[in-house]
Amino acid sequence: LHLAIMAAVLWRTSSRVFKRSFSIAAVRCSGGPPSKPIDEHRGKVPSDGVSIPDSLGHSVGPERYELLAQESGDNDPFNLKVVKRTKGTFDDPTIVTGYEKKRTVGCICEEDSLIINWMVLHKGEQKRCECGYWFKIIDAPVRDY
Repeated sequence: LHLAIMAAVLWRTSSRVFKRSFSIAAVRCSGGPPSKPIDEHRGKVPSDGVSIPDSLGHSVGPERYELLAQESGDNDPFNLKVVKRTKGTFDDPTIVTGYEKKRTVGCICEEDSLIINWMVLHKGEQKRCECGYWFKIIDAPVRDY
């Protein structure tokens, strides 16, 4: 009985090893001759021939979005630059744009101040800083580059 179990285990193990080695060898040998070069710019940048892709051709995700925005003239695609305060009253608050439901905003209350008062703005609500200025967040315009 023990010999039969050992033989079955040995058969299963060896058959798996043979299957793996044959499948790997088949993949390695089936490469064939080199095919037509792939155009890395396809769908990204129009090109006449295949060449080494530039930074736009290599970029993906937020980096690509930022590069496309800069090409179209938008130097602040993520709305990170400083916004100058307006009147800042309750009726005319300083408008801050954002893509999410809330955004952290810093207010430099005095021109010479080295301290930034941070606050979290929620969409649909106005918030008053310690210095008395009011802020409001609105939806940022969605741009497709």
